[in-house]
Amino acid sequence: MTNTEGTWNARTAEIADEGQRLDKWLSSWTELSRSRIRDLVESGNVRANGDIISKVTRKVRADIEYAVRVPPPVDDTPMPENIPLDILFEDDHLIVLNKAAGMTVHPAPGSRSATLVNALLFHCAGSLSGIGGVMRPGIVHRLDKDTSGVMVAAKSDKAHQGLSKQFAKHSIERVYTCLVRGIPKPRSGRIESRLARSPNDRKKQSVVRGTMGDMEASDVGRHAVTHYKFLKGFGRAQHASIGTPKVSQLDCQLETGRTHQIRVHLAHIACPLLGDPLYGKQRAYASSNKPAEEAVRVAVAAFKRQALHARHLGFVHPVTKEFHSFEAPLPPDMQHLLDVLTDLPIN
Repeated sequence: MTNTEGTWNARTAEIADEGQRLDKWLSSWTELSRSRIRDLVESGNVRANGDIISKVTRKVRADIEYAVRVPPPVDDTPMPENIPLDILFEDDHLIVLNKAAGMTVHPAPGSRSATLVNALLFHCAGSLSGIGGVMRPGIVHRLDKDTSGVMVAAKSDKAHQGLSKQFAKHSIERVYTCLVRGIPKPRSGRIESRLARSPNDRKKQSVVRGTMGDMEASDVGRHAVTHYKFLKGFGRAQHASIGTPKVSQLDCQLETGRTHQIRVHLAHIACPLLGDPLYGKQRAYASSNKPAEEAVRVAVAAFKRQALHARHLGFVHPVTKEFHSFEAPLPPDMQHLLDVLTDLPIN
C-alpha cells in the first residue's frame, strides 16, 4: 500500500497505462477499492497534473501525473443533540415517535448531525440499545429522510431483540398513507417482487427483471411484498375514461421492509408518489384554467418530497407482551396537499 492517509500520493502514467479506465488504474497501485476511488473522486481528492478530476470513467493518459489523497479519518461517532421529538409513547424499554420529514434516521455521509440518533442520544441519555452499533444505537427499522410518521426505537437490548424478531417475522403492522399519480390497476392488490440496487443509479433500488410475482425468476435481490388499497381519486386524467383520476390516495401495508420498497413498487406499477425526486416522473401537473386545478398545480410544484407518511404502527411490546397500536396524523405539508386535492371532483 503506497497511500498514506492525509497525504498526496502521485504516479505518472506510462505508455503502457494509456487508455485504462481511471478508477481501475488508480486502484491497481493504491490498493484502494474502485468504490473507494470513486468516493475520493467525488470528494475532490484525485487530481491530474494538479487539476481536480470529476469523473472516474475518464481514460488514463500517458505522461500525466495522477495524485490521490485519502483524508485522515474523522471521529464521526454520533453525539447527543438537543433536538425536539414528537413522542407518542415511552417506557424503560422503547420509545415510539412521530418522525418529521427531512430528518435522517442515523448518521451517514452528508448527514453527520441533526439525525434522529443524535436526538435520541440526548433524550434517552445513555439508555439506548447498543445492538445497532455505534452509528445506529436503538435503531430497529428506519424511514427515509423525507418520509414522515411513526417509528419505534429500542432503549434496552431485550426490546431490540424482541422487536427485531417481529420485523423478521413480518408480524409488525405498518400502514402508510400515499398520494400517487394516476390509479393502480387493479385498484387494490399485492405487489411482490425482488428488489436490488439499480444497475444504472447507485442511489436507487429497482425491481429485478422478471420477478414481479415470480420469485424463482432470479436469485438476485431481496423478496419484497407491498399490499395496497385505493381510498380516493381526485380529478380526472386527461383523455381518460370517467373514473380514472389524476391523483389517488392509497393505503400501503408493508409485509417486508426493504429500502425504498413502497416508492419502487408504486413507481413500477406506473403510480409514482407525488413529489418523489428519485422515482417520480418529474413532470408538471397539467391543469385547466379552473381555480381548483390551478391550486393543485401550484401545491404539487411546491411539494418537494415524496408524499409518503407512516400513519400506523402496531406491535407486541417485547417485554410486557401487550399489543400497542399508534397513529400519526398527516404532517401539515401533506395535509395541505390533500386538502387542495379534495377540492377537485372525486372519482
